[in-house]
Amino acid sequence: MKKVAVLQDLSSFGKCSLTAAIPVLSVMGVQACPLPTAILTAQTGYPSFFCEDLTSKMNYFTEEWSKLHATFDGIYTGFVTGSEQINNIFRFLDKFHTKETTLLVDPVMGDVGEVYKLFTDELLIQMKELVKRAEVITPNITECCLLSGLSYEKLHHYSNESDYLKAIEEVGNVLHQETGAKVIITGINPPSTDSDKQVIGNMYLNGNRTFYRAMQYNGKSYSGTGDLFASVIVGSMLRGEEMEKAVQLAEAFLTMAINDSSSEQIPEVEGVNFEKYLGMLL
Repeated sequence: MKKVAVLQDLSSFGKCSLTAAIPVLSVMGVQACPLPTAILTAQTGYPSFFCEDLTSKMNYFTEEWSKLHATFDGIYTGFVTGSEQINNIFRFLDKFHTKETTLLVDPVMGDVGEVYKLFTDELLIQMKELVKRAEVITPNITECCLLSGLSYEKLHHYSNESDYLKAIEEVGNVLHQETGAKVIITGINPPSTDSDKQVIGNMYLNGNRTFYRAMQYNGKSYSGTGDLFASVIVGSMLRGEEMEKAVQLAEAFLTMAINDSSSEQIPEVEGVNFEKYLGMLL
């Protein structure tokens, strides 16, 4: 069985990070080996939460797994609490990231134009270095702007869908050139004059071609959907599937979970009802 080291936080509420990645990878036939970067009572979108930062413990995992002569087919990084954790991730990659290992970096820093509570300028500097080590990166629109320097406000001044998507494609290609990674930009919400016809999509760029798909958008932003999306991408890649197929599978899975959560009126901060749709990933 293929193994993926998953370097993310463990949040008890919010259905994100490790509680999203482990079930998705498991059902896709991949062993998830968690390296928790922090333990939280609830993800940071909740009005109150306790966070136990595990920065000082991360290197123990690197050392102990080295003693086991562990190897990984994939490494998947997500939420980190600061730049020091990224330094620990670099040490981990020096040990375990080989030519046979696929590294996916989900550069978790913000969403809908705002950075998360633990974001710092130093974190951004380190994240820009981390994505250069990756084979695949999955920024959302906000993170794409942070990594590239594109103005989020300027981007959302476009009133024409084709101009908006062209700007996204251009910055995606810049990120590909700067990092050498395949880029999947998530949560693309083009401008629309009809509120009933809003869409949300994802764009995959590999330097040779661009693949973009969009679905109807209900206007909600649920916790953990980016983590679920990236987890499906990791599982699909390790099963040898083409990236376009991986994106389509992730979208179909999330569409069902989001529609279910919307009909059940689940608060966005709680995440989506993905569990009952895990069978789609078999």
